[in-house]
Amino acid sequence: MKKQLNTTLIYVLSIIGLLCCCFGGLGFLLSGPAYLIAHNKVKDAKENPDDYESNLNAMNTAKIIALVSLIINAIYFIRVLYVIYTGGFDGIEDAWNEVMEELKKNS
Repeated sequence: MKKQLNTTLIYVLSIIGLLCCCFGGLGFLLSGPAYLIAHNKVKDAKENPDDYESNLNAMNTAKIIALVSLIINAIYFIRVLYVIYTGGFDGIEDAWNEVMEELKKNS
């Protein structure tokens, strides 16, 4: 019996992980496993192509989306760590207030 390459789990984890980048870049906790699952499935499908009947291109696309989500989250997480290290929470609050003042001026 042939196995299916189901991309739904990878897409869901990647998209939720991308949405969670707003929480200090913590979406890498979801997009990281999504990328690892997709990478392992692609590797298995390439090693044993007769065991899988689904389209490998769809799984490669899901893997790329998971990788993009992982990179965005990692960059944002590193940025948050840098801001905390250099300015502490006061620096984050000051940056937030500056952005809010700029938005008020532009409105």
